[in-house]
Amino acid sequence: MKSRWFEYKDAAVALRKAGMSMTLIERKLGIPRSTLSGWFKNIELSEEKRLQLMKNKQDGWAKARANAVKTHNRQKEDRLEEARNKAVEVIDQIKFDGPTLDLAFAMLYLGEGAKSGSTSLASSDPKILKFVLKVLQLNYQITPAMVRCDLHLRADQDPDQLKDYWSNQLGIPLEKFKSVSIDKRSEGKKTYDHYKGVCVLYCGSIAIQRKLVYLYTLFCEKISEL
Repeated sequence: MKSRWFEYKDAAVALRKAGMSMTLIERKLGIPRSTLSGWFKNIELSEEKRLQLMKNKQDGWAKARANAVKTHNRQKEDRLEEARNKAVEVIDQIKFDGPTLDLAFAMLYLGEGAKSGSTSLASSDPKILKFVLKVLQLNYQITPAMVRCDLHLRADQDPDQLKDYWSNQLGIPLEKFKSVSIDKRSEGKKTYDHYKGVCVLYCGSIAIQRKLVYLYTLFCEKISEL
């Protein structure tokens, strides 16, 4: 009994002998791969055609990978945009008054601040330290000129260069940068260009630290009781 696709056999075989891949023939003629495999099993391709098929397959894989990357990146951009829009909705509902700023400062201090000895907070991110400086100025009348800073750097980093960097980023006078400590464990290891070390801000009165510790403690307790 002849296959229902038999009338296309000559065309399929001709395409195969011309060097077309089975996948493309399947798509072009709509013939099942199982049928094509039977028709093509005795066809021997020239070395030139075989190499061309291999190249086409590799090119196809490369194109598929490139398309997959584009699709992934596009989907990621969509997810990031959705996340940003949701964040904007939350921001629009927040009242940026003194208590809100103090609470945000306290929660940041919970993770990054010194819990004893001084009111200080360390970060490698200028954005975070700019926030701290702004809250200190708005809520506590402490200006950038009233704080002092220490730097914690890796062995291959230039202290003077990074003092300039942090001074410019934070608007803190250069003379306010005191000690620099070097991590000896990093000797012989190259530092990424984007990493500018850790800057420690010392914010003055210990009373600020005590307030922040009580504030985040009471806030966490309050939320846990809801």
